Formats: sequence, C-alpha cells, structure tokens
Amino acid sequence: MPAKSAYRASFKKKDEASLEELTLRRLKEERMKLIESIKENCNLCYACVRVCPAKAIKIEDEHAEVIPERCIGCGNCVAVCSPNALKYSDSISRVKELLNEEEKVIAIVAPSMAGEFEDITSRRNFVGMIKAMGFDKVCEVAFGADLIAHKYRELFSDFKGKYYLTTNCPAVIYYVEKYHPKTVNNLVPLVSPMIATAKVAHEKYGANSKIVYIGPCTSAKLETERFNDDGKVDEVLTFVELREMFGEYDLSENTVEYSSFDPPLGRKGALFPISRGLLQSVGIDEDLLTSRIISTEGKYNFIEAIKEFENLQSLKKHFDIFYCDGGCIMGPGTSPGGKKFHRRSLVVEYTKKRLSDAEHTDWEENVTKYLSLDLSRKYLKDDQRTIIPSKTEIQKVLKSLGKEEDCKQIGCGACGYESCQEFAIAVSQGQANSDMCITFSLHNKQEYIKTLKVTNEKLEKTRQALEKSEKQALEEKEMVKELSQTTNIMLQKIPSGVVLIDKSLKVVHSNRSFINLLGEDAEAINEVIPGLTGADLKTLMPVNIINLFQYVMSNNDGIENRDIKIDDKLLNISIFPVKKGEIAGAVIKDMFLPEVQREEVLQRITDVIDKNLNMVQNIGFLLGEGASETEQMLKSIINSYKSEKK
Repeated sequence: MPAKSAYRASFKKKDEASLEELTLRRLKEERMKLIESIKENCNLCYACVRVCPAKAIKIEDEHAEVIPERCIGCGNCVAVCSPNALKYSDSISRVKELLNEEEKVIAIVAPSMAGEFEDITSRRNFVGMIKAMGFDKVCEVAFGADLIAHKYRELFSDFKGKYYLTTNCPAVIYYVEKYHPKTVNNLVPLVSPMIATAKVAHEKYGANSKIVYIGPCTSAKLETERFNDDGKVDEVLTFVELREMFGEYDLSENTVEYSSFDPPLGRKGALFPISRGLLQSVGIDEDLLTSRIISTEGKYNFIEAIKEFENLQSLKKHFDIFYCDGGCIMGPGTSPGGKKFHRRSLVVEYTKKRLSDAEHTDWEENVTKYLSLDLSRKYLKDDQRTIIPSKTEIQKVLKSLGKEEDCKQIGCGACGYESCQEFAIAVSQGQANSDMCITFSLHNKQEYIKTLKVTNEKLEKTRQALEKSEKQALEEKEMVKELSQTTNIMLQKIPSGVVLIDKSLKVVHSNRSFINLLGEDAEAINEVIPGLTGADLKTLMPVNIINLFQYVMSNNDGIENRDIKIDDKLLNISIFPVKKGEIAGAVIKDMFLPEVQREEVLQRITDVIDKNLNMVQNIGFLLGEGASETEQMLKSIINSYKSEKK
C-alpha cells in the first residue's frame, strides 16, 4: 500500500511539473510587451538601464529596448525616462472596446484611489464618473483585500515551520520567479486582492462579466495573463489612464450623478495599499519582540530582503514585501509628484470613513460567503538568470574599465549594480554597456578631450599651412595672370599668325595677326567670339593645312617652314606639338607682308652667307691639302734628281 501511495504521489508530481511547463510555454508565447520603445525619442542616457532591478533593458539599434521575458513590470524605466522614449502599452482603447460590447463590464477599484484622486471631493462623485463612461458596476478591491487578509491570518497562525514571502505585489512575485526560482515554493499560495475581487465579482454578477481593474500598479497588467478562470481580469487601467479617459469623456464632479460602490463593500482591507496595512487589517502581530513578520518596501530594499530570506535560514521570519516605496500609494500608475505621507494619511482617513459607513453585519456575512471561493494559486519557475562568465572574461572587462581585479565590494552604484564586479559580469553577458560606468566615461571623456586638443592643434597648424599655401597660390595666380596678360600682349604684337588648337581641331587661342591672315569671315566671327575661341579650324582653313595639323596631332612630330601657296598668298607654316595628342600650336607667316619679306630676306641672306662661308672654308681646306701634297711631291722629285746627278 505505501508503495502505491508513493507511486501515485510521484505520478502527481510529474503531472504537475508537466502542467507547469505547458503553462510557462503558453505564457512565453503570449507574453505581453508591457513597455514599448519610441526609438526616435531615445537619447541613450542609460537612465532606464541603471534603474531596472531586473536588468531587463538592452541597447539595440541606438535605442533602449525592454526584454519582455525579463521584465517584472515595476515601471521604473518609464518613470526616469525624461525624453519619453518608453511608454506603457495602451489599455484605454481595449477598455473602450469592452464598454461597447454587450456583456456586463465591472470596474474593480483599488483603495489607493483615495490618495490619488484628492481633487475629487466625494467618493460617490468618483464612482458616478466611472459609471458615466459605461461601466455597469463599480466594486471595491478593499473587499478582496479583506478576504486575503483573513487567509494570511490563518496561514501565519499555523504555518508549521515553513516561512513565506507575501504575494500582494506582482512585481515581487515576478522577481522571485525569474531571479530566485529556489524561493518560489516560499511564496504565499494566495491570489492578490485584485484577483480575489475579480472572483467575487464573477460569482456575484455573472461568470461572463468583463472585469477592468483600476489601480496604481503597472505589473498588474502582467498578472492578468496568469488567470483565465473565475479570477480573470480582462484589462487594467492605471490611475493616470483613468484620468485621461475622464478627460476624453469630458467628465467632472459637476457633470455626473453621484453613485455608491456596488456590494460587497470593504472595510479595513482599504489599508492594503499602505505597507503593513493588510496585516494590520486583521490584527496580525507586528510586535518586534513577538512577531514572526518582517515588513519592508522600496525598489532597493526588496531585492536585499529576498536575498537574505533565501540565504539566511536563521532569520526564521515571514517577509511582507512591497516593491514601491511606501506601498501601492506610490505605484508607477499614479500621477507623478505625489507626496507619500500625504497620500498615506488620505487612505487612512478614507478607511476610517468606510468603517463608519459600512454595515458590519453585512460585511461579515459577505466575508463568510466568499471565503469559500478558491483563493489559492501556484507559481512558475521562469528562470531568467544568466550564466556567470569566466574569471578571465570578468578580469578582461575590469581591465578595460580601468578597475582593479579584486573589486567585489567596490562600486559607486551609479551604474545600477552593487559592485564593479557585478557590473563587469553584466557587461560580459551583454546586459550592460561600458559607458554606463561613470568613472570609465569620465576617463574616456578626458582622453577624448586630450585627443581633441591634439587634433585641434594639428588642425590649427594645417589651417595656418593652408592659409600660407592659399596666399602663395594666390600670388602665383596673380603672377601667372600677369604673365599671361604680358604673353598675350606680346602675341598680339607679333606680325606672324599664332594659333593653338585642341584634338578636335577647335581653336584654344589665337592672336590678331592670325585673324587678319584668315580674312573678313574670321573678322566677323571674332566680333562674336573674341580670339575665335572654340571655333572649328576646319571651317577657317583649307584642307591641305588641316591635314598638316592632323598629322602633327597624330604623330607628335613637328613641321617647320613649309611654304604653301593659297590663292594670292604665300604662307610659311611651322606646326609643333604642345601636349601629345591634346594640344598643337602653329606659327603662320604671310610672305607677301613687307615686314615679313624684309625679315625673311634678311634671314635668307644670312642663311646664304652662312652657306657660302662654309663653302669657302671647305674650298680653302681642300686647296690647303692639295698644295701640301704638291709640295711634298716636288720635294721628292728634286731629291730624286739630285741623287741621280751625283
């Protein structure tokens, strides 16, 4: 028999594990993206990355992006994002859709509304404004908190040595599930007041009723994914979103009929949004000497509390933990700038008034009735812990940050991590960026300033060199311009025609003598195009001369002093290459011009004289050699004659 029991227990355990795995898989597939990024607004200040307790934000494509599977819904990132690059997913449009459907829509309102809506003077006016938007019923989550408080008292009075973490705060639940999965079994197995109230509403007003929770909590939006039975909540509106809807519907105290909360009404459960309020509502002992409960709140304290609960077994205490500092009254769904202690006092006063208004007998009957509902729940081990990198990798990051290797206890905390060691681990895992370290950023900034200074000095020297170069170039340009003008004046004074042409036989430059040489047609063109620049040489000169230009351009070989007779003119042409295959020049003389004739006659007489002188010299040389040979021959004959006479 014991063997069978053990077998059945083993089978049941496997079945539960299988169910948990399937549920987790479904949640991952349907996981809600609570925080949306607006890429164009992000200025990469890393503020959101620093404040995220779950390290659920990464920098991707030059903007911050929330990782849904790591997010616990605390809302820190949205609160610190000054450029409004992060925002909550829209719930207002979905609520409007629900209000337009045929099913009954019930609003369940968190008691922290007393601290938020101070500007609405009457509770009944507040309820009337909600109903004016189309809600059929408006119920108090304070009653659900009353039910859960009774369950806590039962559990803590007979806990049998097992210590618990309270589970009224969804952000705390998700943090334990994701980053302390070993502690999941120590979470109180009770639903939150929101889910308890949803169960009551479905029981009283119909299973098909649609439930909209109105409260200060953003992580409650994630909690709605977990329940599809009688605890189902169809949508969550934060107080900020409710104010926005009041504005859209143009609702105020003066425009609606007042109305009361629909039953069942709550009592001391209205203290639930204040830290330790739920415990006090049912008289759970909090005396420091006798109590087994430690209460804490705040985004820094809650992490330390969970760590100590998990690692220090000697504590032997239950932990009542809220994520928000002061409790739900300071939740991320409340209006910014609220005063914690002022809101606390408003909630306390509201609770006192509820106690005086409510019928105690009706409340007891309702509590007895609805405590029979199944208010239990289970949790999932959604382990999001990352693998710790090797010591070598950590030291490499520390070295790049300019940190000591052994710095587990050192850190300013500005990066959002407790020590430089933890920050280095996060950088190695790709969850953090080195620029988040202030000392590293300052060092880089100083190095950048030094580099910038050196660069500026180099740029200044370059600028001065450029100015000097520009000045020199300007002087050279002026010199070239002056030289060009002088050359042009000289060319214009030369009696011979001078022309430069390009490879297409278009005129690049010509002087006045060239234009005169071509005649009246060229004169007419010159009046329109000074210097004939761009004119086609083929239309200005005969083919035989054009052929000479083409020969020089193609062969890069000059032609000198070629006499060509054209009509009544005798032209002497010299063509020479200036730039191979690109530019050629020519000097053309009209041999019938008096000044050219005189110059040419002198040149040619000079050439004849030079030739004659050369000829005379050659004749003299030949005569000299002949006389020498004759003299030698005569001397030889005389000597021979004398010898014979003897």
